[in-house]
Amino acid sequence: MTIRVVLDTNVLVSALLFETGRLAWLRRTWQTAAITPVLTESSARELIRVLTYPKFRLERPDIDRLLADVLPWCEIHPGPIQAGQLQVRDPKDQVFLDLALAADVPVLVSGDGDLLALKNQLHPLLILTPAEFQIWLVGP
Repeated sequence: MTIRVVLDTNVLVSALLFETGRLAWLRRTWQTAAITPVLTESSARELIRVLTYPKFRLERPDIDRLLADVLPWCEIHPGPIQAGQLQVRDPKDQVFLDLALAADVPVLVSGDGDLLALKNQLHPLLILTPAEFQIWLVGP
């Protein structure tokens, strides 16, 4: 069974850029259909924007290849997305919380402290770090 999940941009970028990094397992997880990342148009645009950061030194063909490694496995939530009942301290992170709630996914995966601060406030939505998510996926 595929689990629909919202991955914040930093988690997605880490999984895509660092093929032997600590989040490389996530790429294999969506490419084997164990999870389906859920995006909005705006979060997909944000992913593309972040991949163009000079610090990553990616050329357009590199970005296209990385996007081809994730977008075919994603679900695009059609929106519109209402502002959530809970506000995230950092307004830039609000989109991930609102998307997780609107798309009715069971898990939001983030390493961001502002999102993780809401961890136990949105039952049944789980807000997990990537490491916690990996353990959760394996199950008991």
